[in-house]
Amino acid sequence: MKKKTKLTPYLYVIPGLLMVLSFVYIPIIVNLVYSFFRLSSYSSSMKFVGLDNFRRLFTNDTFPIMMRNNVYYCVISLIVQVGFGTFLAFLLESRLASDRFKSICRNIYFLPALVSLTAVGMMFNFIYNPQLGLLNTFLKHVGLASMQQTWLGDKNLAIFCIIAMSQWQFTGYITLLMVVAFQNVSKDYIEAAVIDGAGPIRRAVSIILPLAKEQLIVCSIITVIGASQVLGLFLYQNAFLHDDMGMAAATGVLIFVITVTASIFQLKVSRSGEI
Repeated sequence: MKKKTKLTPYLYVIPGLLMVLSFVYIPIIVNLVYSFFRLSSYSSSMKFVGLDNFRRLFTNDTFPIMMRNNVYYCVISLIVQVGFGTFLAFLLESRLASDRFKSICRNIYFLPALVSLTAVGMMFNFIYNPQLGLLNTFLKHVGLASMQQTWLGDKNLAIFCIIAMSQWQFTGYITLLMVVAFQNVSKDYIEAAVIDGAGPIRRAVSIILPLAKEQLIVCSIITVIGASQVLGLFLYQNAFLHDDMGMAAATGVLIFVITVTASIFQLKVSRSGEI
């Protein structure tokens, strides 16, 4: 009976462990193995090429452009989604507005995250359309016709247009995560700070934000992982358009290394491992 009791907790863990192994760790290991082979989705043959896939990846003409665009994507997303999203969360949890107004704003901010990526892409494609798009039409009607652009046709502007779309869709999601974190902060700390004469900014910086640090780290990690979409597109093109599974696997390894390194760095900077 005692032996059965000791084994019971492990029986509850096994299903979750099997799912994590099946959908996370085993695919990572298999992808790492595939990155050393030349293989095709239409053939069962595999040819070991060592580090050749990585050599082709790093010497590809588009690699510096992809990395630069990924840096743009990551930095802007951290500033807008995490930075501005946290600021919005502070406003929603402040005493500046009624509870009803806050509830309406939370729903409005979160709605874009519920829209499918396909629908968002079609909507912004219409917004950026150089002839009939809302953006150029707006600029024309406010007397700024000289600023009209072929937004997605300009190699210098296209990446920022795509980044802007991402910020519109996911800033509200980060905001809602931070709102939940702020709501979990004990009111006793805030009331004590009010009694001591701390203003709203002081309370936010010295009490609320440090106590919600773990959620802020999680939001930052989610944002960094999501900002690898440029490399993700390159992976997709090699895997499903060029049928170069080895190159796609090598790209996947690079994305994994970048995201894990960034996550570890963020955890070290915050001096916390409790997420």
